[in-house]
Amino acid sequence: MSARVARAGWAWRSWGRRAASSLREPPPDAVDVAELLRDSSVAEEGAQEAVARRRPPSQCSVLLFPGQGCQAVGMGSGLLHLPRVRQLYEAAHRVLGYDLLELCLRGPQEDLDRTVHCQPAVFVASLAAVEKLHHLQPAVIDNCVAAAGFSVGEFAALVFAGAMDFSEGLYAVKARAEAMQEASEAVPSGMLSVLGQRQSNFSFACLEAQEHCKSLGIENPVCQVSNYLFPDCRVISGHLEALQFLRRNSAKYHFRRTKMLPVSGGFHTCLMEPAVDPLMKVLGSINIKKPLVAVHSNVSGQKYTHPQHIRKLLGQQVVSPVKWEQTMHSIYERKKGMEFPSTYEVGPGQQLGSILKCCNRQAWKSYSHVDVMQNIMDPDP
Repeated sequence: MSARVARAGWAWRSWGRRAASSLREPPPDAVDVAELLRDSSVAEEGAQEAVARRRPPSQCSVLLFPGQGCQAVGMGSGLLHLPRVRQLYEAAHRVLGYDLLELCLRGPQEDLDRTVHCQPAVFVASLAAVEKLHHLQPAVIDNCVAAAGFSVGEFAALVFAGAMDFSEGLYAVKARAEAMQEASEAVPSGMLSVLGQRQSNFSFACLEAQEHCKSLGIENPVCQVSNYLFPDCRVISGHLEALQFLRRNSAKYHFRRTKMLPVSGGFHTCLMEPAVDPLMKVLGSINIKKPLVAVHSNVSGQKYTHPQHIRKLLGQQVVSPVKWEQTMHSIYERKKGMEFPSTYEVGPGQQLGSILKCCNRQAWKSYSHVDVMQNIMDPDP
């Protein structure tokens, strides 16, 4: 392992001088996930050496980190036999100021579902699932070539890839969750999952929903696509009146199915603009490094290139659509006949696996889920 990798990683060792100066130091035996990563010096070698050391796709792995909405009471219960997982939750207690593990194990669900709680909960549970995966299949971590996270899951992906330390990453998630909770309470808003058809015109539907809101006296109504999931499936965020209009008129817009999501606001739209500055202040105060494995941005679908790129796009992500479908194409598109990497969804739920199946069925055939409820890893069928 190179000296550069040994110095980095999703450790709890260092805190940003400004971000967490008032918080207690993490324990000296805190887990350093950089030790789980392969030597990334390949990226710094010449092209010939890199090609010589490149693994075939079938021997590589991709990690996907879920986002808000997959939380459930009991998550983490299947991981507590791993000592490092308990250390993660102990460190989280110090950063957050409350017992996250107790909330995850016993709820109640309505408290866990609050944005201010569920974002840190999913973040920590996902990184705890990485510990489980390393315990069961360490080669998967060694051979990881790419990672992506959905919304708040992007922070977990960056911590896994060594771009942030665990404590600083969680501190940023805490600030993000608090700011988004406050913004969501300012305007009655939400998110609507929509399964459409080829003839569905999502943009036109959103425009008509905005006009409906204007007729009700709502100024500057918001209704827009906030998540691109897979072909003909979108999440639309905005004022509740706009989403209710779309549900009532789903047949007109050729929507096959609509479902309100269990979130507190219209995330990934301009309604979250008040959350940007608080998050950017924290991101500016913590140490962000170049990822040791490729991490794809929700905003662009492409790989991050440098630390300032990460800061900028993490701030934009709060008010920008999650381009998950585009991210899946970026990671998995390849020439016909080429093999696919093994994919592991690390964290609660299997939503990202279901989306992958709809985006790229061949890639999904090598998918597994690292569960946070059970004591064994349950591969997806």
